[in-house]
Amino acid sequence: MRKQTDLDHGPGPTIRPLALNVVAGGAGFIGSHLCRALLEKGESVLCLDNLQTSRASNLRALEGHPRFRFMRHDISQPLPAELTRMAPRITRVWNLACAASPPLYQQNPEHTMMTNVVGTNHLLHLAEAAKARFLLTSTSEVYGDPEIHPQAEDYRGHVSCTGPRACYDEGKRAAEALAFDYGRAGRTQVRVARIFNTYGPNMDPNDGRVVSNLICQALRGDELTIYGDGSQTRSFCYVSDMVAGLMALMEADIDGSDPVNLGNPDEMTVNELLGHVLALTGTAARVVHRPLPVDDPRRRRPDISRANEVLGWAPKVPLAEGLEATCAWFAAELAAAKPAAAGFAG
Repeated sequence: MRKQTDLDHGPGPTIRPLALNVVAGGAGFIGSHLCRALLEKGESVLCLDNLQTSRASNLRALEGHPRFRFMRHDISQPLPAELTRMAPRITRVWNLACAASPPLYQQNPEHTMMTNVVGTNHLLHLAEAAKARFLLTSTSEVYGDPEIHPQAEDYRGHVSCTGPRACYDEGKRAAEALAFDYGRAGRTQVRVARIFNTYGPNMDPNDGRVVSNLICQALRGDELTIYGDGSQTRSFCYVSDMVAGLMALMEADIDGSDPVNLGNPDEMTVNELLGHVLALTGTAARVVHRPLPVDDPRRRRPDISRANEVLGWAPKVPLAEGLEATCAWFAAELAAAKPAAAGFAG
């Protein structure tokens, strides 16, 4: 009987010795787009994911690709021997492994914390053994409910270490500390990206994030949920721009001693986002207001000056274009799910 950590699609193809990327969390929303982009670049990818909050369907288009393999594993557990034996062939380790939406990462806060801390340490050990470059996807949540606006990388944040979001916020802060300690000690080359709100195809319709919530509710004709009065702000980056930023950061000729914000600096209120969704979908559904979650940030906007300067990166996809593509993808997903749901219920 095969172990859970064995390759899910049989022995798989032989991966070429050079440019082997290990993408932890590669079946997730951003991770699946990163896997595809790396393959399109001509590189080889080993996707590592436990599928706890990600979706295997995100990888459907990559199945059978001669330079792609999938290994099911939870990085909070010791890495499988099969993976560690690959160390001489690994050149890049990408850590995107962690639930990223508040409802999901709060379901099992202990596991969220261990994924961020223990899991990151496991992957740093792998990168060190492989002499590979390591990239951690951190988060704008390290800034908490910010007192400084917009948020630049030298802002140390306003974070609750005891609230319901702490498993994620503090977990990511600890993961950053580990990565930078490895870098300072010369144990591996590190890169840390602080990701701001990102959206696009391959999002989970039920992940509880504002873009997926509003679009899916509108498409279903459900009530549209706004938390608080909707005056809180966010900045939304389309996923192709985010992946381009991550790849630029990984390959940048920098010392990696500082984090880099990646996100769209165009700030808007949640109510303004709602207006875009209403116009795009044409729904006449009623808007309902719910209490604002504990420690929910009131304002969120990245200062991306560092990304501009060291990476030459800035987002390119306008919100209208990105929302249209995202809405079309969700419409197809919801339509495909209807027969399955009806069959299950019957």
